[in-house]
Amino acid sequence: MAKIAFILLCHKDPGAIIDQAERLTAAGDCMAIHFDASADPAAYRKIREALDDNPNVAFAKKRIKCGWGEWSLVQATLHAMRAAVDEFPRATHFYMLSGDCMAIKSATYAHEALDSNDVDYIESFDFFASDWIKTGMKADRLIYRHWFNERAKKWLFYTSYELQKKLGLKRDIPSDLQMMIGSQWWCLRRRTVEWVLDFTRDRPDVMRFFKTTWIPDETFFQTLVRHLVPSDEIKTRTLTFLMFTDYGMPVTFYNDHYDLLLSQDFLFARKVSADALELKERLGDLYASERMDFQTSNEGLTLFKFLTGRGRIGRRFAPRFWERESSLGRERELMVIACKKWHVAKRLLSRILEHTDLKGAEYLFDEEGSVLPDLGGIQTTLDKRTRHRRALMRLLYDHYEQNRMVICLDPSNLDLLTDLFSDNSTTRLLEIECRFEDEYLLGHAKRVGLAGEMTPQDTIDRLLPTVRQNFLFESDQIKDADFPNYFKVSENVPQEANITPLMAFLDVTEDKAREILNIDYLFED
Repeated sequence: MAKIAFILLCHKDPGAIIDQAERLTAAGDCMAIHFDASADPAAYRKIREALDDNPNVAFAKKRIKCGWGEWSLVQATLHAMRAAVDEFPRATHFYMLSGDCMAIKSATYAHEALDSNDVDYIESFDFFASDWIKTGMKADRLIYRHWFNERAKKWLFYTSYELQKKLGLKRDIPSDLQMMIGSQWWCLRRRTVEWVLDFTRDRPDVMRFFKTTWIPDETFFQTLVRHLVPSDEIKTRTLTFLMFTDYGMPVTFYNDHYDLLLSQDFLFARKVSADALELKERLGDLYASERMDFQTSNEGLTLFKFLTGRGRIGRRFAPRFWERESSLGRERELMVIACKKWHVAKRLLSRILEHTDLKGAEYLFDEEGSVLPDLGGIQTTLDKRTRHRRALMRLLYDHYEQNRMVICLDPSNLDLLTDLFSDNSTTRLLEIECRFEDEYLLGHAKRVGLAGEMTPQDTIDRLLPTVRQNFLFESDQIKDADFPNYFKVSENVPQEANITPLMAFLDVTEDKAREILNIDYLFED
C-alpha cells in the first residue's frame, strides 16, 4: 500500500498548517515541512510546539529565506525532501504541497490510485518546443544569469539582465540535459526522489547552472526527472487541481465548491481560501473516510471559463474586431440563419436549397467539418475561415456563380454578425427561436465540456439554468443590435405564423415559403 510523504513549503497561517498536518498524518501518511526563514519566528515556534511530538511529521534541518522566482524555492524543497527520505523510510511517494492545498479524495482512494500506476506524476514539457510559457522571457530565463529577485530588486534584476545581453554574455545549457518545464506540483516515487538527490550531489555543474536561472521551480525537477526516469514511467500531469484567471492569478475555492472539486480527476486542489472553514472541515473529513465512489467528470476548467465569461460585455479581453477586408460586393446578398440548435438550422437550410435555386453552407464559421468546396486552402481550418471570412465568402459566391447565398451561424458570434452587416452588400438575418428542454441543455453542456457523464446531479441542477440564461442572453444581444432586415421564426408559434417572416427573409412567394416549411420534424431534437 502506498504511503505518502508530503513535502510542504509554507510561510504563514500556522493554525492551518497544523490542521493540515494532523489531518494528513491521521490517515497514515507523513509530512516534511520547510517553514520560510523570513517568516514570523513566533509562527514557526507554534508549529513546532504543536507537531514535534507527531512521529509522522519532520522538519527540514535547514531553513532558508525564500523568494518568488529564486533558486531558494528549489533549495527549500530539497531540504524538505532530504528530511522526508531520512525520517520516513517506508514512504513510497513524495507529494509536493502548499499550505493552501486540500485533499479532494479520500486517503484510501489516493493510495489505491498511486498503487495502480507505477509512475511519476510531473508536468514535463519541452522548454523550447512547447507553448507552456505564454508571455515574457523564455530562453533568456536560462542563457543569462539571474542573481537578483525580480520582485524585491527589480532595478538590479533588469539592469544585470540587460547588461549581459548588451555584452553578449550568454551561457550554454548543460549539453546532456533536455530542458523541460511544468508546474511545481508533482508526486514522485521514492526511487525517483533518491535519484534526484544523488544527482544533486554528483553534478555540481548542473546545480551551478540552475542556481542562476529564473523561476527554476518550473524547470529543475521537471528536467531532472525526465533525464533520470524512462519516459514511459512519467505521467505528464499534476495530481493537484488548480486554475488560473485571465490575470494569471490562481483561482481560490470557497465553501460552495465542494461538489465541483470532488468531481475533478485529481487528488488535491489548490488553493482553498483560508476563510472557507466549512469546505476545509468537509474535505478533512473526506480524506479520513474510506470513500471510493467518486464520479469524476473533469469539467472544472471549462466550467470556470464559461461561468466567469458569461454575459461580460467590455470584459478585459474584449471580442476582437474582425479584420477589414474588401466588400463582398454591393450586388450580392447574404442570408444568415442564426440558431443555437444547429440541427434545426441545417434542416431549414436543406429545405431552402432543395426548393430554391439558392446555394449555401452550414455552420462554416463554427464547425470544422462543415462541407465546403476546395477554395485553394482558405477553407481548411476554422481559424483561416474566420480570419479571411470576406475573402472566403467572395470565393464561395464565385464558385457557385451566384450573387445570393445562405449560411448558418451560431448566435454567439455577434461580432461576426456585426461585421457582416457592416458590409455594403445586402445582409439579412433569420433567427430561429427554439425551446430548450433540460435534456437538450444537458447534452449541450456535455458536448462543450461543461459537464460529463459523472457530473453530480446538484452541479447539473445549478448549471442548466445558467446555460439556458446564456442562450437567452445571446438572443437578446442580437435583438439589441437592431440589425436591419431582421426576421424571426419560432417553435413557439403555429407553423402558419412562420410563413411571412420566411417569405421576407428569402424574398420568395408565399407558396414557396409554405412549401419549404412543409416539414413536420423541423424543430424535433
